[in-house]
Amino acid sequence: MLTILGFVMIATFLVLIMMKKMSPIAALVLIPALFCVLVGQGAKLGDYVLEGVGNLAPTAAMLMFAIVYFGVMIDVGLFDPVVRGILRFCKADPMRIVVGTAVLAAIVSLDGDGSTTFMITVSAMYPLYKRLGMSLVVMTGVAATANGVMNTLPWGGPTARAATALKLDAADIFVPMIPALAVGLVFVFVLAYVLGRRERKRLGCLTLDEVVEAPAEVLVTAGGGGGEEPRKSPGGGDDTDAGPAYAADGEGFQGLDPNRATLRPKLYWFNAGLTVVLLASMITELLPIPVLFLIGAALALTVNYPNMADQKARVAAHADNVLNVAGMVFAAAVFTGVLTGTGMVKHMADWLVGAVPDAMGPHMALVTGLLSLPLTYFMSNDGFYFGVLPVLAEAGAAHGVSSLEIARASLVGQALHMSSPLVPAVYVLVGMAKVEFGDHTRFTVKWAALTSLVVLGAGILFGII
Repeated sequence: MLTILGFVMIATFLVLIMMKKMSPIAALVLIPALFCVLVGQGAKLGDYVLEGVGNLAPTAAMLMFAIVYFGVMIDVGLFDPVVRGILRFCKADPMRIVVGTAVLAAIVSLDGDGSTTFMITVSAMYPLYKRLGMSLVVMTGVAATANGVMNTLPWGGPTARAATALKLDAADIFVPMIPALAVGLVFVFVLAYVLGRRERKRLGCLTLDEVVEAPAEVLVTAGGGGGEEPRKSPGGGDDTDAGPAYAADGEGFQGLDPNRATLRPKLYWFNAGLTVVLLASMITELLPIPVLFLIGAALALTVNYPNMADQKARVAAHADNVLNVAGMVFAAAVFTGVLTGTGMVKHMADWLVGAVPDAMGPHMALVTGLLSLPLTYFMSNDGFYFGVLPVLAEAGAAHGVSSLEIARASLVGQALHMSSPLVPAVYVLVGMAKVEFGDHTRFTVKWAALTSLVVLGAGILFGII
């Protein structure tokens, strides 16, 4: 019964947000609360929610201060050279812009953190997509899928979890997977090229200096679906201008306004050094990531804006993103808390593992790879790697399949995982890009799942899995 209710709850959530019948925050809170009552555990709802909030509180803190930190770095001009370089490569060609999005997301993903990847990628590319009237879900879909492939880096999380759960060396899991992951990344670039060609065909050849008459927000035109009217702010204007100022000068479109008052060119190398130290500290796990971003945000604000009023203005400028993301994370805590607390996740996982025919025993690595797609989408990485993966490894061992093969196969679903409603970073992506989560899901899931299957196929072809 819990298995059926678990699947029905997840399906209800996805259908309602993709049909835009409920906002993600409302759906993440109300649907699990209803199902908690339906399974007869309504009296324990408070305990489940508090446990979920407690588990996700460090993530919420990390995202809050990461948004402030990278928001300040964007304000002061740290990423302006990156933006100018991307603009020089992309020019006004939609195909180049989409490919540039994939390349930028893949490069920035080397830091191992999805939230920072999405903040930098959207900040650099959003002005171009808006200026040319390009589909914003193409940007979010390509960025999320590229980051999902790169998320398998040993310091990205999944590989370390798999190694810990199965008591293996992370390098033994990851290094042999590099060829398959490289094929997956190449596939993302090819996908970006194809989607970019579609955007080029739809929009035609453009120049950044011309006034684009396309709708301010085109959400799902490329790759299927229809556009959507731009959202309106309470004051009546398009709600599209939050964040750093974007401008065009006499020499063409510049992306980030080169004359904005928040720039601190004299402190460029300080900010660059601070960011390098922060990212290095994250990779080496010098301190917990929330603590690092808290200290980094405090230092960035204090040094760049010594005046108290300026500091308050910078925090206020990024308050919308902070509130939206933190709210979404805590709402997701209700969803995950109920799924875990009621036992639905465990029953769902046990049912899926039990449904594997005995004849598939010698092929448990393939089974693990296929199961990693839905399981890492509907579960947190912790739940999958610490709860399900050991069971799959035991089943594989009974048929002579090594734990290393099982561990490697478990990584292939990460391209899809990064668009899961249970991943806090995806809310940073859709929030900054001003894309509805349902639109992002409807557009991205098929491409991300295909990318995961390509990685799995390459792993089998190369004899890795």
